[in-house]
Amino acid sequence: MKRQKRDKLSRAHAKGYQAGIAGRSKENCPFQTSDARSHWLGGWREATGDRQLGISAR
Repeated sequence: MKRQKRDKLSRAHAKGYQAGIAGRSKENCPFQTSDARSHWLGGWREATGDRQLGISAR
């Protein structure tokens, strides 16, 4: 049985979160479409907020 991939928008959010935790710039967003880009940036913003609170991993 094949495993189902998560949908693209949740993957974009997760990748943005990982980038934010790693301290990468939001300018490094790899997505071009507005939906995926906004989800990536949402994850990035959430991670930068967590980093300020001292959370290093989810």
